[in-house]
Amino acid sequence: MAFEIRPDDLSGAATRELLALHLRQMHANSPPGSVFALDLSGLQGADVDVWSAWRDGRIAGIGALRALADGNGELKSMRTHPDFLRQGVAVAILRHILGVARARGMSRLSLETGSGAAFEPALALYRAHGFEPGPAFGDYVASDFNQFLHLAL
Repeated sequence: MAFEIRPDDLSGAATRELLALHLRQMHANSPPGSVFALDLSGLQGADVDVWSAWRDGRIAGIGALRALADGNGELKSMRTHPDFLRQGVAVAILRHILGVARARGMSRLSLETGSGAAFEPALALYRAHGFEPGPAFGDYVASDFNQFLHLAL
């Protein structure tokens, strides 16, 4: 069964709860000062679009696209609800965001993420969709923990 992916203004309780879970998990699995996940106010910025995936009236996942000053994009806040793990939520959201980025004329989509077991499922997803390791971008500074992936669109 497919997911309904729709723009999300972050006003709903289900989306806010999933975002809160995302932030808790990022902090639990990252060294202090190494979490760059956007909080609610950051995701409500004019340069960010958020989508949520739904099935049977339940939130299954979220993902966001941030427009960068150089005209490219940054993938932000990808999170699958624990009840929907390994059901294709992340793939559906990622493909949706890739389509939006291409439609907007972005030539590259980048992301920053962490290292370690908690990040391996996401890294596998991104690699399977053609993302490749590369240099820091935007205002990020490389560290032993974080890593950067890029996809030419």
